[in-house]
Amino acid sequence: MKTHEAAVDGAATGRAAADGADVDEAAVDGRGARASSWEEGPADLRLVPLAVAAWVAAAVAVGVSGWWTVAGVVVCLVGGAVLLTPAAARRFGGTARPGEGSAAADAPTGRGTPAWRLRATAFAGVLLCAAAGAASAGLHTADLRRGPVPALAREYARAQLEVTVTSDPRLTRPRVRGSESVPVSVVLDGEVTRAERSDGTVHRTRAPVLLIVPPGEGRAEWLRLLPSTRLSVGARLAPPSRPGDPFAAVLKVGGGGPPRIIGPPSALQRTAGELRAGLRRATDGLDPDARALLPGLVVGDTSRIGPELRDAFVATDLTHLLAVSGSNLAVVLILLVGRPGRAHQVERGGLAPRLGMSLRGTAVAGGALTLAFVVVCRPEPSVLRAAACGFIVLLAIGTGRRRSLIPALAAAVLLLVLYDPWLARSYGFLLSVLATGALLTVAPRWSEALRRRGVPERLAEALAASLAAQAVCAPVVVVFAGRVSLVAIPANLFAELAVAPATVFGFATLAAAAVWMPAAEGLAWVAGWPAGWIARVARTGAALPGAELSWPGGWWGGFALALVTAVVVVAARRLPHRGPVAGLLVVLLLLVVVRPVPLTRWATGWPPRGWVFAMCQVGQGDATVLAAGGDAAVVVDAGPDPVPVDRCLRELGVRRVPLLVLTHFHADHVAGLPGVLRGRSVGAIQTTGLEEPPAQAAFVRRTAAAARVPLIRAGAGERRRIGGLEWTVLWPAAAGGAAEGGSFEDEDEVVEGRVAGGRRVAAGSGGANDASVAMLVRAAGGLTLLLLGDLEPPAQRALLRAHPGLAPVDVLKVAHHGSAHQDPGLIRAVRPRLALVSTGRDNPYGHPSPRTVESLRVGGARVLRTDRDGAIAVVGAGPGLMAVPGGG
Repeated sequence: MKTHEAAVDGAATGRAAADGADVDEAAVDGRGARASSWEEGPADLRLVPLAVAAWVAAAVAVGVSGWWTVAGVVVCLVGGAVLLTPAAARRFGGTARPGEGSAAADAPTGRGTPAWRLRATAFAGVLLCAAAGAASAGLHTADLRRGPVPALAREYARAQLEVTVTSDPRLTRPRVRGSESVPVSVVLDGEVTRAERSDGTVHRTRAPVLLIVPPGEGRAEWLRLLPSTRLSVGARLAPPSRPGDPFAAVLKVGGGGPPRIIGPPSALQRTAGELRAGLRRATDGLDPDARALLPGLVVGDTSRIGPELRDAFVATDLTHLLAVSGSNLAVVLILLVGRPGRAHQVERGGLAPRLGMSLRGTAVAGGALTLAFVVVCRPEPSVLRAAACGFIVLLAIGTGRRRSLIPALAAAVLLLVLYDPWLARSYGFLLSVLATGALLTVAPRWSEALRRRGVPERLAEALAASLAAQAVCAPVVVVFAGRVSLVAIPANLFAELAVAPATVFGFATLAAAAVWMPAAEGLAWVAGWPAGWIARVARTGAALPGAELSWPGGWWGGFALALVTAVVVVAARRLPHRGPVAGLLVVLLLLVVVRPVPLTRWATGWPPRGWVFAMCQVGQGDATVLAAGGDAAVVVDAGPDPVPVDRCLRELGVRRVPLLVLTHFHADHVAGLPGVLRGRSVGAIQTTGLEEPPAQAAFVRRTAAAARVPLIRAGAGERRRIGGLEWTVLWPAAAGGAAEGGSFEDEDEVVEGRVAGGRRVAAGSGGANDASVAMLVRAAGGLTLLLLGDLEPPAQRALLRAHPGLAPVDVLKVAHHGSAHQDPGLIRAVRPRLALVSTGRDNPYGHPSPRTVESLRVGGARVLRTDRDGAIAVVGAGPGLMAVPGGG
């Protein structure tokens, strides 16, 4: 996802929705008389099919070969030309309905044009716009396939290149690939203007590229680059990963040092960069959330927003606040022309009439503000769409024409798609247009319906805007994200209370920072309050157990959600809005979102009452939980992603973690650590003594230090107890002497044991895997569990030799996600009744191995796996031992 940009542009514009949302109402009729949208008669939809035709044609043409595009353009041009001839137009558009005769087709319209000609012209216009969209896309994609850069990319050659930067640098999102954490790289768009091959051949060209800069000492300098800066880079070229990508090659920059700048940025970009940097400096003293969020709200600068805060915005469908949109431009223009509802009157609001500006002068000033807005906020899809709408409306102000909302949006879409066909496949652009269209068409009707049912006017406008945007955008979000946010509407309503003040004071901070920093810091302090409120809304909503609902992804999933939405809308019109039925529906929705554990257990059977051990579904990784009484649990490993492990612990009702054991430092076991720490008290984090890989070990130390959680090391023979839960560390073996005694305290729980004192561990040929902490656990009722981490066969054999008396166990956490590398002797010795495998769906490693699964079953074990059974809980002991799959 835009990197995933699941934006709902303007999902909660509140009162502005009734006034026309993105200042699209700011127009004046020829007489200067007030004209409201409902006084203009039926909506003017004539430009809509033209825009849709160009959009669809461009989206298709971007991903197909050139000859198919040429054929499509020719067919559309010929069809449009034929329809414009009188004979064909009469034949196509003159067919009357049965019983009407030919007079109906020849009847003139209000302007004296026969209806048959209008229908034929309309269809011809659709075909011609489709031809224009396909032609624009074909020409743009053809540019990506010719010249020296695509040829070098097909050869995966190295070259010395001169590149002009065309975007702000950004960091890739942290992710896990297998046992490794993929390094966070700097990514930026650019245009190659000169390419020098290894043989000295030089080519002049213009080819858009994507630059990827691996981690290195020069990261800070790369992140400070501004658009229009010229660089000299040595890089290896590669083809784009997908055929529809808008660049000719991917440049993997080598060296890891700072960029070599051969040309400074333009004066305009330097000014924009100084403004953005001034805003960041002015917000340095704010609370962390406000400091990160305010630049994003004002100019779309999300460089300070960490993964945790971004995940909260995604879960609550508030990411449109991080992508500068029409609502931001509306605030800028409101300062000039006043509220949108008054922009078309002679007696206008804002600064323009107070400065004695004429309508044309107002339009020119608004155009300059809009252009500055695009430069400072960067030409993102939602910014371009908002700016195009704004320019069209400002043109209407300057020419004195009556404003019309939907034609302005359709014209903006048509022009932008012809200018940049890649927008036709932009996820953010699609959501932006859909949300704006919903605000202009659906929201006013729903607002009126709510007012008829007794909802106060302001609340009805805000609620209708949020409902309309969510209804049209949720099916698109599902296509790419496979989830539905159940808290999006209330989260947007609460966040909207603070969006306008945060934006107004944020822009004031931006302007003041260029003149007087103390004043800017004071304004930033004021803006920090509403920005912090928005962040708290996102975090609170995301923390609710039912914040997100899994939903089938892909186009079929989106179609299914669209059908469900339509059914809900129809049913809502027929249901009583007062009385016990409405109250019951509200209570049911609250229960689904809050999901109290007793009610969830009663309704779904998960988590089962009296669970002792649970294996979370975290994908290709490990995260297991041992119940320690009440809301406390010992957690072993954290999985590869903070979100699923946090969700699992919330479902299990775990609020306190006296001890978190990280068996080893591979990313699929430790990268989810922030999810365990989120909103919970953690007494200590216990790790193995082999700090491999070093980067993941440093991540654990850094994260633990930030949360003020102590780190301790495990050693063989260590015994610990929490309530009815006790365990012994079997591995890794400490080198050099007996373990030292020690204890630590977590709230009212005292945990006694022996700590390994930081000695090096005996690791086998498996490296970090063979240094995994292995534990033999005895739970209430005598249930025994053996947790093996990712031990490979050499370490498994060494463990069995070190503990020859190892007895059969009830539950085995199968080592290394059920890989084929298992020691048969250890499996025969422990003879588990239940064998649990934590593995991800469709993983590329073939886990679990069929041979391992068969070996366990032959030994009498029931095998369950998270890729098929979902989360798994173990209940009871002895004859009453059961494994309860959680699904999902």
